[in-house]
Amino acid sequence: MRQTWRWFGPHDLTSVDDMRQAGVEGVVSALHHVPTGAVWSEAEIAKRQEEIRRMKDGSPSELKWEVVESLPVSEDIKKQKGAWCEHIANYKQSLENLRTRGLETVCYNFMPVLDWTRTDLAWRVSHGGTCMRFDLIDFAAFDIHILEREGAAADFGEEVAEAAAERFAGMSEERKKKLAANVTAGLPGSTESMSVADVRRHLAEYDAIDAERLRANFIAFLEEVTPVAEKLGMRLCCHPDDPPFPLLGLPRIMSTADHYRRILRAVDSAASGMTLCSGSLGARPDNDLPAIMREFAPRVHFLHLRNVTLETPGIPASFHEAEHLGGGTDMVALIGEILTEEARRRAEGRADDQIPMRADHGQDIIDDIGRRGQPGYPTIGRLKGLAELRGILTALAHPSVEYRA
Repeated sequence: MRQTWRWFGPHDLTSVDDMRQAGVEGVVSALHHVPTGAVWSEAEIAKRQEEIRRMKDGSPSELKWEVVESLPVSEDIKKQKGAWCEHIANYKQSLENLRTRGLETVCYNFMPVLDWTRTDLAWRVSHGGTCMRFDLIDFAAFDIHILEREGAAADFGEEVAEAAAERFAGMSEERKKKLAANVTAGLPGSTESMSVADVRRHLAEYDAIDAERLRANFIAFLEEVTPVAEKLGMRLCCHPDDPPFPLLGLPRIMSTADHYRRILRAVDSAASGMTLCSGSLGARPDNDLPAIMREFAPRVHFLHLRNVTLETPGIPASFHEAEHLGGGTDMVALIGEILTEEARRRAEGRADDQIPMRADHGQDIIDDIGRRGQPGYPTIGRLKGLAELRGILTALAHPSVEYRA
């Protein structure tokens, strides 16, 4: 695996120097300041590349921008409304501009309205650090009593709805505002966020869009952009839904192995593949991460390795971000499958035999606490996770070890 680190740009509290000292091999970044749907210009791409190339004292960092995360897909494209045709044309142009500047791997998602969704961004865990958490009861309280979505109570069922009503009744006004802000926080690193009124407006526009319609819109998008990626020698990789179950009455179409199977078969090209996020997919007990890696291995173009602990049974469930070797995913077995695929690619002579990986998310520990960094992206917590993953990788790749999953 090629060890990378997500960087949100010059405002990121984790510096280029920090990444260099962490020993990563490449950088994952994006132009978060460019409005969704607009073209990423060569000049802006080059500027970000140059920012990554230099340390604080101006000396070479020996790092470069290797993975785009993410080139966002607009709501207009997802709904096929408004300026969606213009946005697809702009997406194609952005791909061409990225390739001109040497970038080949582009991560994106097709989640409607909300990106990753959490109810707590700094939930205290037993060792005193904090992490992000999705509390099903809190989310139901937001959906039923703050958003006041029609039919929300019925979607959750009587037991959850009653618990949400009791929870909401005991919330202070400050907690209600904080819960709403957490749920609508938006794309990581983005300067764009939504109000409750914005969410209501988007939901109204999804009234006629069920899972099959959203999937058809996704396939139509891929039919447009995948040939461009093929021509340019690029790899597009869709990130799974986070969390991987329906929210706010909206369809979720990239939450399970079957969802990926349908999309990857519909547009059957090596240029269209998967970002395997073990944390997102791991928030469903029926997702077997080593098996998913094994099935989709040739089209896994990017890896997010993290772990979650499920707190309640069933789907949907409450969960929180665990330590990288904690939680429900067997990280040793998953990395074993990744190394098996990389060996197969080397035997085939594939240029992408090293799959880029980043230690995703992490718990805020030590100096991360109170630092007000990007939620979910602590410096020390991710460094700890990377060190743990690097240890597994080093052990399994050692010539004296013959790993069997």
